[in-house]
Amino acid sequence: MEPVAVAVDAMGGDHAPAVVVKGVMDFLDNGGDTLVHLVGKRREIHREIRRLKAGDRVSGLRVVNARDHISMREQLLSYWRKRESTSIQKALDLVRQGKAAAMFSAGNTGAVMALAKTNLGMIEGIGRPALATLIPTSSGRTLIMDVGANVDSKPRHLVEFALMGKVYMQSVLGVENPRIALMSIGEEEGKGNELIKRTHAILKSMDINFVGNIEGRDAYLGKSDLIVTDGFTGNVTIKVAEGVVDVVMSMLKREIRTSLQSRLGLFLLKRSMKRLRRRLDYAETGGALLLGIKGVVVIGHGRSNAKAVNRAIELSVRMVRERVQERMAAEILCMQSFLEELSYA
Repeated sequence: MEPVAVAVDAMGGDHAPAVVVKGVMDFLDNGGDTLVHLVGKRREIHREIRRLKAGDRVSGLRVVNARDHISMREQLLSYWRKRESTSIQKALDLVRQGKAAAMFSAGNTGAVMALAKTNLGMIEGIGRPALATLIPTSSGRTLIMDVGANVDSKPRHLVEFALMGKVYMQSVLGVENPRIALMSIGEEEGKGNELIKRTHAILKSMDINFVGNIEGRDAYLGKSDLIVTDGFTGNVTIKVAEGVVDVVMSMLKREIRTSLQSRLGLFLLKRSMKRLRRRLDYAETGGALLLGIKGVVVIGHGRSNAKAVNRAIELSVRMVRERVQERMAAEILCMQSFLEELSYA
């Protein structure tokens, strides 16, 4: 099996480079034919490697120096001027040059998306990239896209998202005929704004397993395998869910402390609570996929810990091994004439 090379932005995220280096080392400990290019400030990276006493585990690691980085809140005009010297740019350069097959960053999402689109280009036939992430449901997991790449979308873009998500579900998760739903304010066909109504009509006419509209309250019930929406709605959906999980866990901890019976109940439910926490933990998914780009790009949560970094690299490798990008390009090519008719939709 051919080794896979992954470029990792060591400086991206709220707790970089410490958690990024730790996540990379945890991944390398699991073995496998993977080469990790860790891109960032060389001195800081080597300091973390020494701190972890990982000198004997760096056979699958290459450190690539980048003298600058893009902060989490930095805006376009600021980072664009210095982009060539940043860790995000240099990691993407490795993908563009063929030295890496995938790139991961938990840094500035806007910067990763803008620089990836500029440097790697788009899959032919795709108008806009989309961020896709898996969310936990009562019966498994559901892919939702877009979750932040496009605030304003047209029907054609949502159709493209549906096709790309379909290929991902089939190739990576093994869902042969994924159920595809459209996020709306009601299940009825006539519900939603003009974008949703027009997109619904198009998806309904296609040879896909379209199950109709889905409401926000049903997104986490497992009624579909893929939920298509615009980036604004998708981002709000996952951010609200993250907040609800944090609040519920906090309330539960307070309730448990109120009595001996509650603490005893927690002891009896300890294993179940651990399994539940694992299912709800965003770190388990690793990050969001930037689909539509010529190259595998995974964007992590700013709060990513070492486990999330580890999982993100695993996801990157799997995307490469399953040739998801090539399969998406082929799917879009087959639908090209149909999509051209939607160019001005």
